[in-house]
Amino acid sequence: MALEGPAERRDEVQVAMGNGNGVAPSQPSRPAGRPPAAAAPYADRRLRLNPNAEHKPQDYSDVRGEYAPAVYSALERHLPPSLLDADRDVKLHFMRDILARYWPQGERNKVQRHREYRQRILHLYKPLHEELYNMHPSVFFLPTFLEAVRSNTEESFRSIMTEPIPGVYSFAMLQPTFCEMLLEEVENFEKWVHAMKFKIMRPNTMNKYGAVLDDFGLEAMLNQFMQQFIAPISKVFYPEVGGGTLDSHHAFIVEYGKDRDLELGFHVDDSEVTLNVCLGKQFSGGELYFRGIRCENHVNSETQHEEMYDYTHIPGRAVLHRGRHRHGARATSSGLRINLLLWCRREMKKYQKDFPSWCGECQREKRERQSQCVKATKMAFLRGSGGATI
Repeated sequence: MALEGPAERRDEVQVAMGNGNGVAPSQPSRPAGRPPAAAAPYADRRLRLNPNAEHKPQDYSDVRGEYAPAVYSALERHLPPSLLDADRDVKLHFMRDILARYWPQGERNKVQRHREYRQRILHLYKPLHEELYNMHPSVFFLPTFLEAVRSNTEESFRSIMTEPIPGVYSFAMLQPTFCEMLLEEVENFEKWVHAMKFKIMRPNTMNKYGAVLDDFGLEAMLNQFMQQFIAPISKVFYPEVGGGTLDSHHAFIVEYGKDRDLELGFHVDDSEVTLNVCLGKQFSGGELYFRGIRCENHVNSETQHEEMYDYTHIPGRAVLHRGRHRHGARATSSGLRINLLLWCRREMKKYQKDFPSWCGECQREKRERQSQCVKATKMAFLRGSGGATI
């Protein structure tokens, strides 16, 4: 079974800077400028394979440049022990040198252009609903959801959720007033972009309609949204994909219906954990269908019957799943369906090499190997005992 849509990996650096293109390793290139002499003794040191969980990274929120502050905070935990207590400038130059080796100049130029695009919007665009741009939990979320997050236990989360298939959770989340305000804000932004004759940046290569919410000022609020309200849940239900250490996001709106995108092909998300919330409006169809969790090696493998599930969208209700959970959206047969998508990410992705712990096909193959081993052992025993039965 081949995927109908791309299983693309969007560069996590672009979450804050925003270019929407994956980044592949290239030939090492020297970054602009020379590091200070103090950094030279560390030039041949290697990063730690596993992060130092006890180390508290320094604050890089004031650092401006090609990389998001979250990149440096995440990478600092992987620095060699001899560097952890060095001056921040020394660590910063070391990390920039490492990052520049794996980020081609062409990609950096794209990020720079998108950054300029975003800065221009933030300078000129006047929000319709100012209250959306700061976190107001009681205005945004339903009381049942807030109480579950405040309790912060698996029991409290499960009390508001359904789990129709393993790893997919559905729950009532957003206040109707929040959904209405966000819909109005997006509509206002799209009209403004059209009037200004700007080219609107679409969420990804698969959606021709919709908008990136971070582009017009909602990034800080949505980062709180992820860290305070999604990460606690992900820590409980998705620890094997770094659910408790989510540190960046890509947030966007998608639109389906007449004169919009009609459906979405079979794909995986560029996220560790995906939150998908229907905002409205009136529509029919558009079901989200799931077809099993897969690693990159098995992304096109067959779907098992028990992995099939169709989810029907309800305004204000969320569905939470792993980014590697294969899915697609059926055609929206009437009306207009608009959804909020929050791709929650983790900068360091070493865990993704441990496929057997979360890939459905890896697990199936493991069970098959174990079954074959048991059968071979039984056959050997029977041959050794002359075929006698006990």
